[in-house]
Amino acid sequence: MSGMFFIAMRMNHRIAGASCWLALLVGAAVGQEKVLLPNHYAIKLRIDPTARLYVGQQRVRWTNTGTRPETSLYFHLYPNLRADDETDEAASPRLNVERVRVKGRERPFVIVDRATSLRVPLWIAPGESVEVEIEFRGTFPEVDIEETTLLAHLVNQIDAVWRNRREQLSGRHLHFRSGDVVLLGACYPVLAARENNGWSRRVEASVGDFLHAEVADYEVEIESAPDAEIFTSGEEEAKGRFSGRSLRNFAILVGRGWQSEERSVGDLRLRSVFRHGRQRVGHRVLDAAAAAAHIYVQRFGELPFKSLKIVEAPLIAGFGHAEFSGLSVIASAFYVDFDAPQARVLPEMVREQRASFEDSLEWTVAHAVAHQWWGTAVGSDPQRAPVLDEALAHWSALLYFEEVHGPERAALVAGDQLRGVYQLYRTFGGEDLPADRAARAYRNSLQYAAIVEGKGALMFAALRRLLGEARFFAALRRYYHRHRQRIANLDDLRSAFMVEATSGQRAAVAQLFERWLEGRFGDEDVGAPSESLAATLGLPAANAKGKEAPNPFARLGKFFWRQITRIR
Repeated sequence: MSGMFFIAMRMNHRIAGASCWLALLVGAAVGQEKVLLPNHYAIKLRIDPTARLYVGQQRVRWTNTGTRPETSLYFHLYPNLRADDETDEAASPRLNVERVRVKGRERPFVIVDRATSLRVPLWIAPGESVEVEIEFRGTFPEVDIEETTLLAHLVNQIDAVWRNRREQLSGRHLHFRSGDVVLLGACYPVLAARENNGWSRRVEASVGDFLHAEVADYEVEIESAPDAEIFTSGEEEAKGRFSGRSLRNFAILVGRGWQSEERSVGDLRLRSVFRHGRQRVGHRVLDAAAAAAHIYVQRFGELPFKSLKIVEAPLIAGFGHAEFSGLSVIASAFYVDFDAPQARVLPEMVREQRASFEDSLEWTVAHAVAHQWWGTAVGSDPQRAPVLDEALAHWSALLYFEEVHGPERAALVAGDQLRGVYQLYRTFGGEDLPADRAARAYRNSLQYAAIVEGKGALMFAALRRLLGEARFFAALRRYYHRHRQRIANLDDLRSAFMVEATSGQRAAVAQLFERWLEGRFGDEDVGAPSESLAATLGLPAANAKGKEAPNPFARLGKFFWRQITRIR
């Protein structure tokens, strides 16, 4: 990046910083109570897709809202997160911090936690704000398009189920180039979240999501190839200039050959972005997203931001969708138009399962939209308590099917996406586990889906039956409005339901949470291993863990097929 680029940026940021500090001083001088400003990022990036690198600078304002002085700031360097078996550095992204300045003076910094965190020693008193300028440089790998195809996704899921292998998401899943598309999910130093007067420092690869931050306002300038199309978590104010309010992260997609359709749901502007030639699928995605958003606004409340984009992009096999603030990405592999001439080349077993495939895409859209409420608007730690966002998003997708397609269709989808997944997992010998464990406790996406998403979502269905419609939805609205733009924990969720329950229901609510989240009653509450399914799949017994069945691909039953085509 040119010297003039950085000089101009520093001048602009000094002006903004000066006005910020002046406002604080004036408030103190006239005896007013000091206003705590929201966290704010001003970022400039130059992205070179051909060279697979980017150079950037950011100025971050952070306010100490705690009750004691802070001696360091912590930032996460998410591209540096590695899976246990990820040893090829050339095939992994990298984020390097080059300089840190405060008030124009260079400051020392330390890279810690296996290069996933940046620590900047500073003294910040309670109620005080500080602005930190960071210069950084990053690289991202090339992902072969063969790793993103429909066949790659299906084989990955079959392999994970059949061999019970451990799966881990890492920085590579969110930072890469594939074909002419670049995804940068969190390519800048991200302020770590604060909980209980301490930093949430731990970042580790697991089967679950790992992005975790407090809300902030963003002003981002991006320079890339002249003909590149750029989509981000924020709104485009002018060519290459984006802004966003109350976002938990800021994702960037750079590429060519996209089309889009838009629709408004109240104050929320929805946009479906898809590759040329996939208009029918892109339109169906927009229909589902709009219906889901309408239901969630009515049932839970308005989002704190005003736009949401759902973008088709080539994602690595095993990772069918990714959620960011104001931006959801769904794997191109699942944008299959069965009415297009190209569909004739699909394997027959794929074409035979068209209905299951399209149901899975619709479910995923409803789930992805729900994540903007659960996990984005209401924050939670996806590594420490994944049940908070994943289970609520899954149950919300079930609510979508109920209100759009009716209770009978919703019951069938619950059988496929929730009960059926748990039953498949148990039939393959998986052990019933508590659903409130940390993400690292779950071995692969099947186990995670069966326990966290399946049992967790069905717990909300049980709560609804126990409390009744009015009290159940009052509790969800209470939880949402109380913790919107904050970070919630499991006790906060439990408390919301206890408050709305009658005195005669509270003991039952407490027991229900304990049974579904801490207990091992899945076989009773969800479904036991299936002997008939085991026979269909060629397994010698319902709990045939670790035993190889003859020719499994030839003996996949319809039930099993529905589960492996779920979009994870």
